[in-house]
Amino acid sequence: MPLTVGTAGHIDHGKTALVEALTGKNTDRLPEEHERGISIDLGYAPLELPDGTSLSVVDVPGHERFVRTMVAGASGIDVFLLVIDAGEGARPQTHEHLAILRLLGIERGVVALTKADLVDEETLELARVEAEELVPGAPVVATSARTGAGLDELRAALAEVASRVAKPGADGPARLYVDRSFSLRGIGTVATGTLWSGTIGEGDALRVEPRGRTVRVRSVQVHDRSVERAEAGQRVAVSLPGVERRELRRGDVLVSPGVFRPSFRLDVTLDPLAEIPPRVMLHHGTSETAARVAVAGDRFAQLRLSRPVVAARGDHVVLRAGTTVGGGVVLDPAPPRHADPARFEALERGEVLVHAPVRASELRRVGVEVEGEWAWSPEWLDELRASLDAALEAADPLDPGVPVPSEPWAEAVVPHLGLERRGAKLYRPGSAAGLGERAEAAAAVEAQLGLEPVRVEDAPLARFLEEQGRLVRLGDGYAISPAAYERARAALVDGITLARFRDALGVGRKTAQLYLERFDADGVTRRVGDARVLRRRR
Repeated sequence: MPLTVGTAGHIDHGKTALVEALTGKNTDRLPEEHERGISIDLGYAPLELPDGTSLSVVDVPGHERFVRTMVAGASGIDVFLLVIDAGEGARPQTHEHLAILRLLGIERGVVALTKADLVDEETLELARVEAEELVPGAPVVATSARTGAGLDELRAALAEVASRVAKPGADGPARLYVDRSFSLRGIGTVATGTLWSGTIGEGDALRVEPRGRTVRVRSVQVHDRSVERAEAGQRVAVSLPGVERRELRRGDVLVSPGVFRPSFRLDVTLDPLAEIPPRVMLHHGTSETAARVAVAGDRFAQLRLSRPVVAARGDHVVLRAGTTVGGGVVLDPAPPRHADPARFEALERGEVLVHAPVRASELRRVGVEVEGEWAWSPEWLDELRASLDAALEAADPLDPGVPVPSEPWAEAVVPHLGLERRGAKLYRPGSAAGLGERAEAAAAVEAQLGLEPVRVEDAPLARFLEEQGRLVRLGDGYAISPAAYERARAALVDGITLARFRDALGVGRKTAQLYLERFDADGVTRRVGDARVLRRRR
């Protein structure tokens, strides 16, 4: 069963050296990491254990300036490898990293006492006792990356701990939080991350959230090896054709379509390490965003976010304000706006409360039967109506509609909104396009129209007037009168050239070209060589 192990520990306690001794791979890939001799970003390596267990190792930086990076790397791991220098013992980042692991719900792991060859037996024993008190129940193994001492015992301890870890099944929806993206010649953009749940394979359609973009997987690799399907618990690299590197960043998530929704609010149980201030940085998956904390009672809070996150019930979050101040477990990933203690208590009891749309199939998994394909609360529908009403109020009078939501639930929800659907847009019942305050501008445009094209800077106004039959658009931003269009059309003869048409109309070459291109687009003519042939009407 594939699992991911993440390192933790203070700077210079030997995490990267230990990973290299275990795997044969130096996870420091950046030039500045080699120059400074410290880890700055996340590093990755595969580790095959004697019992056949495959582990993906995530090596995190230990410096206090990079705790946010450590949190991104620790999210989604199954087993921790806490590294403590046998000569120094636990240090500040040892304690903070350990607290973060606990907040993330990562309970199983191994403690490695590093540089054991550099201390005497008494010092080593004191370090062992301290580690056992610090992480009760975790195996403690003395190691030396330089001599190789203890590495076999460490592998065995990791295998034993990994055998007791349960991993989400492959039948769940795919969810991969991106921690790195880059471009490769001939391959395109590649996104990497730990696959939290489900599987990903060639040809799969996924959504990039919270960007709301659908992508298709070209190929999948696990630690530089191509695979047909990657499984939950593996470090995965996904090739995404047609996606620019700048369109993906750490914190984005690749998910199965129609399952997870971005949200600006999370209801959570609170697990404070210190007094939690009203404004914090929320860490979830590999994302980081500012959040306001609305406390509800002693144990609950609603987190109101500056950027949306993609979360699920039961996910763990970490809260930081200069240092780690606490965390929480998600009770509702898309709650209503108010922080209601009664609702929190019901959620904690396991009651299923629906606010934003949820697939009926997801509710049936937990024993709730509903009609239709989607379920949502009346309060959520009111919120959506209010949002759309504000958008309609601000819409251009020339086209007083708003786009139909692109979410998977749109087809089920739109009929309940009390709006008219016309193609890809929603309108207030009976609403019609009108000039409104632009009537004077429209009259000014029409007054200028003639045979020579006139530049019209207001493109929506030009489209509206054309739909009303009051002008004809040419080229990029030009217009003529309908009478001029008909006059030019009357000058056409079969096989006419640009030069002959220009002379017949008495205009310049550029203007004649604009007319002919419009006639081509309208199906009046088609170009054959240097001439235009009239299309025969059926």
